[in-house]
Amino acid sequence: MRPSHLALGVFVAAVWGVNFTVIEIGLDHFPPLLFSALRFLVAALPAVFLVGRPKVAWKWIVAVGLVLGVAKFGLVFVGMDAGMPAGLSSLVLQIQAVFTAVIAAAVLGERPTGIRVLGMVVACAGIGVAAVDEGTSGPLGAFALVIAAAAAWGVSNVLTRKAAPPDALNFMVWVSTVPVLPLLALSVLTEGASRDLDALRGMDWQGAGTLLFVAWVSTVFGFGAWGWLLRRHPASTVAPFSLLVPVFGMTSAALFLGEPVTPLRWCAGALLVGGVALTSVTVTRRPRREENPFDVSGSGRQNPAGDVRTEGTGTRRHVGAAGAAGPAARG
Repeated sequence: MRPSHLALGVFVAAVWGVNFTVIEIGLDHFPPLLFSALRFLVAALPAVFLVGRPKVAWKWIVAVGLVLGVAKFGLVFVGMDAGMPAGLSSLVLQIQAVFTAVIAAAVLGERPTGIRVLGMVVACAGIGVAAVDEGTSGPLGAFALVIAAAAAWGVSNVLTRKAAPPDALNFMVWVSTVPVLPLLALSVLTEGASRDLDALRGMDWQGAGTLLFVAWVSTVFGFGAWGWLLRRHPASTVAPFSLLVPVFGMTSAALFLGEPVTPLRWCAGALLVGGVALTSVTVTRRPRREENPFDVSGSGRQNPAGDVRTEGTGTRRHVGAAGAAGPAARG
């Protein structure tokens, strides 16, 4: 990988990590569900007119839009609004890799290797440590909402695997059109139309800036750059950059929001990131003589690249049960 491509991968991870701090600031200006709806509205417009027609069936766009946009991001925003710290949210969401592996095993019949099982155990231990840390300083209900968001993310990763979008940016832009109306309806029902209108009328430059960052910088630029890297490098080379997201998330939250990083939180971070790294490992085997060495799917189709894919990236290469590069890691 060229130094410029390496720098871009790190920069995208930094953007996605800092995004959690920006979300925390934005929640001071908008109710959480309204903020999430506006994020997708601004991300979809005007990009939807620039990326061309959808390249996968609408059933996949709607399914991922509801699970990822409404469930995952709705739960994250509500959880953070209820008191879940931004830095800890960026860390805890990485447990999505474990949910992805479990759901892929149940739905797709993928059997995790021993290394992946070990990674899941280590990552779950990290969640346990994080829960103990949060239980002494914050609401466990908000912590549970972010765990639920990670589970929804795992479901969306498997759906994205099934959709196999050839263009990650095109797919994400069209997916962004789906959650807008459901999130707006939920906001009116649960947060109140008057509160939503007050937030829109009182929007200042800081509120507008956070909205533009989470929509255009984190979503449109982030996924555009990520897809650009995936088109030029194996997913196994690109995916590890997403493990830097909680590093940037916790660091930015400490610097800009004054969130403490306790020894328990560092321990949880080490266990979670290490566990997710193990969960994302793909072990390849040497093909038998009668096998096609380019057939990595078991279907007899050829894959000249012969590289590794991860969930949530739209890269259709080698099957991996729990990629760390799905749409979120990103907040």
